[in-house]
Amino acid sequence: MKILDQTRAPIYEALENFRKMRVVPFDVPGHKRGRGNPELTRLLGETCVNMDVNSMKPLDNLCHPISVIKEAEELAADAFGAAYAYLMVGGTTSAVQSMVLSTVKRGDKIILPRNVHRSVMGALVLCGAIPVYVNPQCDSRLGIPLGMRVCEVADAIRRNPDAKAVLVNNPTYYGICSDLRAIVKLAHDAGMLCLADEAHGTHFYFSDKLPVSAMAAGADMAAVSMHKSGGSLTQSSLLLMGPNVHAGYVRQIINLTQTTSGSYLLLSSLDIARRNLALRGKQEFERVIELANYARSEINDIGGYYAYSSELINGESIFDFDVTKLSVNTLEVGLAGIEVYDLLRDEYDIQIEFGDLGNILAYLSIGDRPREVERLVSALSEVRRRFGKSRAGLMEQEYIEPEVAVSPQVAFYAEKESLPIEDTAGRVCSEFVMCYPPGIPILAPGERITKPILDYIAYAKAKGCSMTGPEDADILRLNVLTREEA
Repeated sequence: MKILDQTRAPIYEALENFRKMRVVPFDVPGHKRGRGNPELTRLLGETCVNMDVNSMKPLDNLCHPISVIKEAEELAADAFGAAYAYLMVGGTTSAVQSMVLSTVKRGDKIILPRNVHRSVMGALVLCGAIPVYVNPQCDSRLGIPLGMRVCEVADAIRRNPDAKAVLVNNPTYYGICSDLRAIVKLAHDAGMLCLADEAHGTHFYFSDKLPVSAMAAGADMAAVSMHKSGGSLTQSSLLLMGPNVHAGYVRQIINLTQTTSGSYLLLSSLDIARRNLALRGKQEFERVIELANYARSEINDIGGYYAYSSELINGESIFDFDVTKLSVNTLEVGLAGIEVYDLLRDEYDIQIEFGDLGNILAYLSIGDRPREVERLVSALSEVRRRFGKSRAGLMEQEYIEPEVAVSPQVAFYAEKESLPIEDTAGRVCSEFVMCYPPGIPILAPGERITKPILDYIAYAKAKGCSMTGPEDADILRLNVLTREEA
């Protein structure tokens, strides 16, 4: 077995060598190393625009790598304990969709939780696969969907023995983890693949104090968002694969939708971030864990807020918890999470990851330091003192179990009509409605619209949630299937 040198960063090294060559560019991009766009050069700096180059022989080609990109992918696979790794420049959305499209096609079934990211549902629209939902339980106090219970996955497999795969969130946005090893075994025993949306779990690969990673659990594929907790540039990601996956076919699927002009800024950031994690990830994430535990303790001492952690573990719907996630319930302060989110930004110049109807998430990773955490804690204390009130009238339930009428693909492409949103109860939706972040659909194509869903949308809009998905940006109207199509 070849021993790989994790101190290497082949793409970055090739870019450095290329920069020293002073090649005269008669290729794209048209800014010609920044000379054609001085404002952009001033914004980003000469080093950045000089490295914004096109694929060429010394720099390899992302669609069919044979040299430095291939070496970088081999190093990534080694660092993450995977059989194969592909560098992705279309975000983890692209990685998730490639993972799903490589596994199922039109009419195939895939078992998954309903609280998946919109990228999963988008993949189902593209390929025509049929979702079989394992609807998560909801924590009534926190109002968040939980993990997949092993017994419910087993039941879904028993009822759908022809399903091709099981997909798991590992972890959820809030830090909740399912029993991934047990789910992998169930899937494999039934002849199915196990896929993991590991967008928020990059750090799992670099600490034994965190939940098990997808590759260590034996999953067949995992989409890993390196730019979230791994330190690479936004939009850069990894697609990891186990030994039982046909890697050449996956590459073909990736090349159906991923750009043929891969950004070397993104690629080199993946290369450098992987090297950093391989060399220093363990110690860095030890520090992040300590920082998150300190922040939780301080926030809980304020009163009213509940920064939750591994005390939630019940061995079933919460099998494990990602302690780096600083998830905080705000309802006892009398404020919706989105209200606290807005106050932190507008009053205290603090930008957290997201706020929903009852929770906020402050994303901690390798770039955070204690003084920023102190500022966050102080601001939360001030928010409670200045803006706290009774929780009367605040909505508690976050997750509403969907009623699936037709497949996402059928609904998305079916004949439809636009109706005022208040007139859509009972009709079948043909588009997405979601708060972003976290990007988990409230409604997905093919789901029946109900009054509780409409009440939830109205409440979320009133509280200021950033809602996306429908053609009508104001979400005053929704597209629904015509009665003939439904």
